[in-house]
Amino acid sequence: MELTKEQVNKFNEDGFLIIKNFAQKDLCDKILEKAKIHLEKKQAPIESEQEYMSLNENKITVRRLRQVYDREEIFKEWMTNLDIRPMLKQVLNDTPVLTLAHHNSIMTKLPHESTRTFWHQDRRYWNFENDDLVSVWLALDEEFLENGLLEFIPGTHKINFEKSSFDEDSNFVDENEYNQEIIKNRVHQNLEKGDIVLFHCKTLHHASKNSTDKAKISFVYTVRAKSNKPLENTRSDFKEIILEC
Repeated sequence: MELTKEQVNKFNEDGFLIIKNFAQKDLCDKILEKAKIHLEKKQAPIESEQEYMSLNENKITVRRLRQVYDREEIFKEWMTNLDIRPMLKQVLNDTPVLTLAHHNSIMTKLPHESTRTFWHQDRRYWNFENDDLVSVWLALDEEFLENGLLEFIPGTHKINFEKSSFDEDSNFVDENEYNQEIIKNRVHQNLEKGDIVLFHCKTLHHASKNSTDKAKISFVYTVRAKSNKPLENTRSDFKEIILEC
């Protein structure tokens, strides 16, 4: 499956693209079923809300399941989907390579226990030669503002921000006056089961906490352009899968 010229242009302009009804509903249900089992067991490796927010609590609220590629065949099946590869090649202008060091995750917003995800660029954690990296977000059920839907700020992947725009954790500072003008451009679109979002590693995004009574569970992985090598001896220098088209 390929993107239209208009879709490619929109991705290049906005830094993200929503594609409705891409994944089959039964695939989403199978992924969700397996994800819930791992979440119930809090099966390592995980990231917790307490760890992420540096909270000294004995309680563990799962924020994400890490390293999901090797957990279940159905997870691997989605991450190596043949139909999406031509689309990823279009937005990267190169053969996509699945990088398992980053994202490779089931993301959760548990009801009432989740925390806000601050405005940020994913690139802050990663070590590659350049910024040719794109993430694929799969909605496994309905996603809307009240349960932690991702919001994006269009065009921010093309802005070279000053260091002062970010705090010591590389979060985009809400109180910064310049940042406040940027944040005014935020946009969102509700997602349904099977919708995907492609977004550039420098596109600013955030999500509120889940204020509903039902968990929001999503799937995210990242690909790099084949020519964009990970830096040796960094966290990004890890197992990868070339997604030939």
